[in-house]
Amino acid sequence: MNMTHYMSLLADNQPWNLIIFMAIPVICAEALTISEFFILFNKSKYGGLRTFNKVVGIFDGLFFTGIFIYLLNAAVIPLTSSGGWHGVIDVLAVGFYLSGVIFLLPISLMELGIIFKKKTAEEKTKIHFILISGFLVVAHVAMIFGMVNPELISNMSNMPNM
Repeated sequence: MNMTHYMSLLADNQPWNLIIFMAIPVICAEALTISEFFILFNKSKYGGLRTFNKVVGIFDGLFFTGIFIYLLNAAVIPLTSSGGWHGVIDVLAVGFYLSGVIFLLPISLMELGIIFKKKTAEEKTKIHFILISGFLVVAHVAMIFGMVNPELISNMSNMPNM
């Protein structure tokens, strides 16, 4: 079966690509979401869970920014310049995946005190929750498009080896 570059990336170099490009960022995002629920429910202003949430937020945002930069240079630019995309489904899968940086990087920057400095703790919690929710949405949309056979829309005729 033909696959998108997104799924091909996850399938190659098993299990390392799956761990680096999927498991680490998504598990961290899910851990952020769960800890966020507990923080909101308990109205926690400090404590171990807040510290965990902050550390994971900083790590995940910076980690995913590294993934974004790497894949932009190693995949997106070369595929775009060579016309190697497998059609619109492929572009959507990779595009939605990489758009996760729009949501995770601001979490890191906020937790590091670089942006949203004048926001209250409650406002920051709200922004944090919106950002992590946005990441989970685009990550799941990327997974859905990534699992679709790109030949549904494109015949992939530019791929002689397929």
